[in-house]
Amino acid sequence: VNAYMLTFGGFLLLGGRLGDLYGHRRLFLIGLVLFTLASLACGIANSQGVLIAARAVQGLGGAVVSAVSLSLIMNLFTEPADRAKAMGVYGFVCAGGGSIGVLLGGLLTSSLSWHWIFLVNLPIGVAVYALCVALLPNARGQAHGEKLDVAGAVTVTLSLMLAVYGVVNGNEAGWGSTQTLGLLGAAVVLLAIFITIEARVQHPLMPLGLFRLRSVSVANVVGVLWAAAMFAWFFISALYMQLVLNYTPMQIGLAFLPANIIMAVFSLGLSARLVMRFGIRKPLAAGLWLAAIGLALFARAPVNGSFVVDVLPGMMLLGLGAGMAFNPVLLAAMSEVDPADSGLASGVVNTAFMMGGALGLAVLASAAAARTGSMQAAGAQLPLALTGGYNLAFLVGAVFAALAGLLGALLLRTASPGSTQNDKNNSNNINNEEAAASASTANRAAAS
Repeated sequence: VNAYMLTFGGFLLLGGRLGDLYGHRRLFLIGLVLFTLASLACGIANSQGVLIAARAVQGLGGAVVSAVSLSLIMNLFTEPADRAKAMGVYGFVCAGGGSIGVLLGGLLTSSLSWHWIFLVNLPIGVAVYALCVALLPNARGQAHGEKLDVAGAVTVTLSLMLAVYGVVNGNEAGWGSTQTLGLLGAAVVLLAIFITIEARVQHPLMPLGLFRLRSVSVANVVGVLWAAAMFAWFFISALYMQLVLNYTPMQIGLAFLPANIIMAVFSLGLSARLVMRFGIRKPLAAGLWLAAIGLALFARAPVNGSFVVDVLPGMMLLGLGAGMAFNPVLLAAMSEVDPADSGLASGVVNTAFMMGGALGLAVLASAAAARTGSMQAAGAQLPLALTGGYNLAFLVGAVFAALAGLLGALLLRTASPGSTQNDKNNSNNINNEEAAASASTANRAAAS
């Protein structure tokens, strides 16, 4: 797991920028081939070393695919309504994949063997490759002609990998240990060197002006907080159901099904309509606040909780909130970005989600463990102590989600999902009459 997280987190930014330089379709196919071949190696691995190495390569392929996929959508669908619908389908696929993965993974492992959770990727990879070749236009990168910032690529990739390794091993090694502090300190130093390089180099890997766009900065902060809350929900609620309520793995998978179904259905149709009707800001804030209420319900879950009263209501609110907020967060992170930087912006928002989830889970798991330990020391039985720890983690997760919603509501502009930085630059060149006509048309569209 850590090998995959290291390469996945480390190469998101570089993968996105390579797509901008050399073509998003080309990089998507390269990442897909890497991921599929690494899945084969994982499936036939006969030693721990081979499996870990193959997982690292799989993470590299996954990073490239994840970083480029959003930029492909943003560049293929340029009309606001089409883009909102496409992002809704993307959210539907993510939620549907979560539902299928939880159930299919358990089914394959229990009925066949763990090898098949990797081998099942082979026919999927071949089918996706064939469809990409047939359907995606083979356009060159929007930033074609620029040189790759090698120094920036090396420093930011090493910084992210060290940060991920420090975080995922923080609980085990200790957050105050020399190893954890050294890794995180080195990551910060490399990040500072990276920013210095980017401010001076002619063709930076990450143009620092990207973060002057309010939507990009706010969306990524919101993404970090939301990912921390969602990872807390997914991981800690599974522990609560398994260790306190004594659910089997298959029962836990089925318990998540209502939330994932609601999330998938909402993402597919209703989310796009909400964005077109209210813009990005209001659905994002409302969705995150619903998710915060769902986490708050989990924070009061008792030792002898029942599914209908103590699990299902929180699951449904979290599914509804995630279904509402997923599309607006991604649109906010990408909508004002120049097409030449879309791959980079996609990599940035994916990095924000991944790092937010890893950091949030580490912090919340530590808080839960500390609360459980103190309750046991005070004489509480293990189920009660575990519940107390999980309740605290859910409560902190609810605060993260509520804060993310508040930041989105206060700081995001209400923008069309199709407006880009290029659109703004071009609009400065048209005459006053055309500008007035465009504003009138936009107002009529918003009113409808």
